Amino acid sequence: MPVSIGIRRALNMDFIVQPPSRVFLLSPASTSGLRAQLLLRDKARFGLALDLRSPEGASIGRVFAFLSGLYFRGKLAYANRFAPGAALVITAASGLISPDERIGVEELRRHARVPIAATEAAYRQPFERDIRALRRRLGGRGEVVLLGSIATDKYVGPLLESFGPRLLFPPAFVGRGDMSRGGLLLRAAREGRELDYVPVAGAARRGPRPPKLDPRTRVRA
Repeated sequence: MPVSIGIRRALNMDFIVQPPSRVFLLSPASTSGLRAQLLLRDKARFGLALDLRSPEGASIGRVFAFLSGLYFRGKLAYANRFAPGAALVITAASGLISPDERIGVEELRRHARVPIAATEAAYRQPFERDIRALRRRLGGRGEVVLLGSIATDKYVGPLLESFGPRLLFPPAFVGRGDMSRGGLLLRAAREGRELDYVPVAGAARRGPRPPKLDPRTRVRA
């Protein structure tokens, strides 16, 4: 079973622990859309908004699942099913953090102010710092599976530089939209059927839309 590495503090520790053989990286949810505005409203009184304002905060996995809906829920359920404790979330301003790590209102607002772009230092520097720490933790054999888009270099460029052919993704993602990917991941997690992975290097980043998922296996959003 993979050893949990999914806390920000652990990424920066140099002591030796048994590394996991595979880590899932979950692409982030948008922190500047309508759902984020709803969550950050001062008068919001639903459970997640109240938890976010509490001294303990709310887990970023729960926050991103609300912001992104089906897509992030699918990524989180899939990672928990096939690599429990070995998943990390890509963030706009805090590098890689555990989906269980708690954040508050101010940290969420800070993320909303930072664009996820290769040219944005506030995003790229923490991301590259934690990628280097993750590479040290994994050693020379561990694999990284990106559960997110490979169509642009905002995640892929820095990850390829560090992991090369050990950076993988599900080819079933190619041509699908976010909702379709989320449904695919939720079905796979429910059925205990892990998807195939291929190296990102040299893979087709775009392709024709695949057939729709069988509605008989639809997962409730």
